[in-house]
Amino acid sequence: ISNDFEKYLRSMKILLTGCAGFIGFHVTRALLEKNDEVFGIDSLNQYYDVNLKLDRLRELGIEIDKNEEKVETGSSIYEKFTFFNIDISDEKLEYIFRKEKFDAVCNLAAQAGVRYSIENPSEYIQSNIVGFSNILENCRKFNITNLSYASSSSVYGLNSKLPFSEEDETSHPISLYAASKKSNELMAHTYSHLYNIPTTGMRFFTAYGPWGRPDMSLFKFVKAALNKEKIEVYNNGDMTRDFTYIDDVVSAVLMVIQNPARKDLNFSPKVPQPNISLAPYKIYNVGNNNPVSLKKFISVIEENLEIEVKKSFLPIQPGDVKQTYAETNNIKNDLGFEAKVKIEEGVKKFIKWYRTYHKIK
Repeated sequence: ISNDFEKYLRSMKILLTGCAGFIGFHVTRALLEKNDEVFGIDSLNQYYDVNLKLDRLRELGIEIDKNEEKVETGSSIYEKFTFFNIDISDEKLEYIFRKEKFDAVCNLAAQAGVRYSIENPSEYIQSNIVGFSNILENCRKFNITNLSYASSSSVYGLNSKLPFSEEDETSHPISLYAASKKSNELMAHTYSHLYNIPTTGMRFFTAYGPWGRPDMSLFKFVKAALNKEKIEVYNNGDMTRDFTYIDDVVSAVLMVIQNPARKDLNFSPKVPQPNISLAPYKIYNVGNNNPVSLKKFISVIEENLEIEVKKSFLPIQPGDVKQTYAETNNIKNDLGFEAKVKIEEGVKKFIKWYRTYHKIK
């Protein structure tokens, strides 16, 4: 048996931040299902309904009193999951790193939302910049040999070349959220170069599915449709998104966790590619490689709900990009990832979950 295969079979001890978030919850559950030991961190902030986050934690076996406003650190009913209710910028993070010897760290904690970043910029600096620097420093102090982290398709900003490739220029973000994610990539490269820490950034493209965020379009559209309310359609519907179903996102994250970044000898300092390095550093798009128009997206929702949704057409919002489209050859060639779930199947699964979760027939 090869050493790589033996490593794959061996259960890992993983620190995963943002474990009560949408992607973090699903990744945590998948890691537990493959018998890894997970130490989950989440601050349970108020960006959206904290009850949804608490319900995700309940699904992960954390016992929470209905009357509690804040869940304390504690063990799950699952033997291999431990939850810590702290912010990644908190100095207590060092205690967790010091106490446990992690095989990998996966940072999915962040202040999310493009439009919210315009209204509350300080939240993004604290979580996405200060918090991520705390992650990097602890990885340095405690010799972590595998760090993966969430970036975003929003880093492509003003770039209009499609599909978006990791080799493309990303120096023109149009929201502070995007700028914070680009900063994460630059900070990670610095630590990879200075301290030889393998780091892999994952640029997620519009993840959706069961247990999704209430501020995302699918959740908002379905909720409004079932309440017979109008949905807000920005840029008069002239938008496309590379919607990526959560199961596909999770598959990509697991592959990245199992395959730490390596130095790339094809890197040329004279013509530097931004997604690779002579340091152990990688950037991957995590997308469906199949953009869907907003109008098509809405029609799929209407077909599944058997409702014609009322629409309010509005101009494009500050910080929004008109279209996203992921080039995914790099992650496919390196790790074997390929998205499988089509929009029709993904929307159907979300609506089934939404009806069950909200007890709607």
